[in-house]
Amino acid sequence: MSEQESVAGIQGTVRAARAAFNSGTTRPLAWRLDQLKAMNQMLLDHGDDFTAALAADLGKHPAEAWLTEIGFLTSEIAHTVKHLEGWLKPRKAAVPLALAPAQATTVLEPLGVVLVIAPWNYPIQLLLAPIIGALAAGNTVIGKPSEMTPASSAALARWVPAYLAGAVTIVEGGVPETTELLEQRFDHIFYTGNGRVGRIVMAAAAKNLTPVTLELGGKSPVYVDETVDMIAAARRIAWGKFMNAGQTCVAPDYVLGTDAALAKLAKELPLAIEDLYGTEPAHSLAYGRIVNDGAFERLAGLLAEDLEDDAGSSLVAGGRTDAATRYVEPTVLHIDAQARLMEAEIFGPVLPLVTVGSAAEAIAFINERDKPLSLYVFSEDQGVRQDFTEQTSSGALNFGVPVAHLSIPGLPFGGVGESGMGSYHGQHSIDTFSHHKAVLNKPLSPDTLSLIYPPFGRVKKQLIKRFVAPARKFRKD
Repeated sequence: MSEQESVAGIQGTVRAARAAFNSGTTRPLAWRLDQLKAMNQMLLDHGDDFTAALAADLGKHPAEAWLTEIGFLTSEIAHTVKHLEGWLKPRKAAVPLALAPAQATTVLEPLGVVLVIAPWNYPIQLLLAPIIGALAAGNTVIGKPSEMTPASSAALARWVPAYLAGAVTIVEGGVPETTELLEQRFDHIFYTGNGRVGRIVMAAAAKNLTPVTLELGGKSPVYVDETVDMIAAARRIAWGKFMNAGQTCVAPDYVLGTDAALAKLAKELPLAIEDLYGTEPAHSLAYGRIVNDGAFERLAGLLAEDLEDDAGSSLVAGGRTDAATRYVEPTVLHIDAQARLMEAEIFGPVLPLVTVGSAAEAIAFINERDKPLSLYVFSEDQGVRQDFTEQTSSGALNFGVPVAHLSIPGLPFGGVGESGMGSYHGQHSIDTFSHHKAVLNKPLSPDTLSLIYPPFGRVKKQLIKRFVAPARKFRKD
């Protein structure tokens, strides 16, 4: 199909998704559970196809593909199937005495047609995870995978219609297709990517007053001090950073610590990298590759610039690159806070170490910048932990481990400020993709509202002031 034909067919695709929703077939609990189970079966039947696609696009090892994509999704589906009926039950609200007798509830109803636009770094997971919530909430979905991971996009386009026909439609293509999709009217748009495109998505959504969820990433900092087991801390930081060759929205972006703490960490990080990927990560099947030539050139250029003689940076580990294979070695370096690597999210296997004088200085450093998607603190000092909890703002705050919060379906995943808006996973997905409708049922008899109908005499006035809209005084403590 040509690009022109693809764009022209998008309007019809959206109309078909809306017709399917308007038919009412998506509302019953049984339909929703059937779609989730069908997606689960797709992942089990064609897990090898998806892992092969991930290897072709990103060099992902099958075990990592299962951990971070396929198995991640089957776990999310299992959690949702187990709890969905309970999540969908009407939620009771208390009724003031003045309105009794009456029953008040919040009812969750599907929004309609949802657009999910996925990025390239976890192309299977980050398309299907939001779709799990959208289907569980009773919507139809149009999914737009990234054109930057063509093998994964093709696998999704092949298998999703075979298992989720009438529920989910996959639209392949690039910027023209995405632009045309954003011209259509949806009932919710879910976008994962960067802030620049997030602003485009939000501006397009505003034309139809469409609500949006934006998962945008950013620079996720780490703070480490001397109270921790530095060997264990180094291993966990290296694992979270170099997974998927650093191309993870919640990967540790840089590490803050005192000179003494960073000196100890710098000693252990090269050993941790060797434990994970061997002495030559280029030969490790567990270590991925940069997604395309443009992303490689950006990373290699940043690395070269910050390693120049006058840049004030010093190499701790790694530093080698190979354009032919889009390989960037797991790299750790001491840098100045003003280095270019600190200007934007690195999104690659380069970990800067930045010296601060104290935990308080680290908190000030973080608060002077955009609110991060995730913040990781390695400290056994309870006072330090409390200070980071109370004095910083981030999408998530983890103590002692990076990245792992994504695997807990009971936790909301989302950003704040520049790192995004809205959240999902588990019940939070149901809330995101549902309208929370207030329902009040008050019998016509007895008509207790007659006590507040006009005309107003002295007795009604006293009743209103005392029971319906009372003025209250609060004691000053």
